[in-house]
This record gives sequence, C-alpha cells and structure tokens, in this order.
Amino acid sequence: MAGFSLTKLAYASTIVASLVAIPLSASAQSGIASVYSGGLTASGAHASPRSFTAAHRSLPFGTMVRVTNRRNGRSVVVRIDDRGPFVRGRIIDLTPAAADALGFSGLADVTVTVVGHSHRG
Repeated sequence: MAGFSLTKLAYASTIVASLVAIPLSASAQSGIASVYSGGLTASGAHASPRSFTAAHRSLPFGTMVRVTNRRNGRSVVVRIDDRGPFVRGRIIDLTPAAADALGFSGLADVTVTVVGHSHRG
C-alpha cells in the first residue's frame, strides 16, 4: 500500500513540476513591437496614450511584462489590458508613452518578459 501511495506522489510531483516549468520557459519572447492608442480596450478600460499599457494576443489581462528595446537596451514595465496586435509578425502593441520610453515611434525589435500580475487587470 505504501509503494502505491509513493508512486502516486511521484507521478503527481512530476505533473506539478512540468506545469510550473511551462510558464517559466514560455514567459519570454522576442519580436516586433508597434505603437497604438485610443478607444476602448478589450478589458473594458479606456486606452490612454499616456499610460504604460499594451496589447498582447494571449497573455491574461493584468499581466505585467518588461519590454526591452533590443537596439538600445531601454526597458519599461507595462500592463496587458488589450488584445492584439493583429498584424502578422508583431508580438505586442504599446501605447505611445511606453514606446517613447523605449526610444521608438513606429516599430522596434523587442524582448517581452513576464514579470508579474497586477490586481487591476
């Protein structure tokens, strides 16, 4: 009976470890960022060009991500509050304030890393 319980525990531990490892390894991505602003976001908030928010296709609303401009090394933390970008090849849409802090106004090669979650999401 004890061996059976130990086997179950080992199996459960393996499943938990693999589930924990997935978000950590999948939490960073590189690609093209673009600038967007205006309107109502998919989360229901009003988009402000002066806020440090962003749109991402799949990250949950409220996720905090560090976006780093690969060309100049500048980085900023933004909160995901919208869906997009809907242009092929782009991984994140940033407000003008966030893009300005990163030193670009059109498109930029960036790395996006999940750093936490905001309870405002």
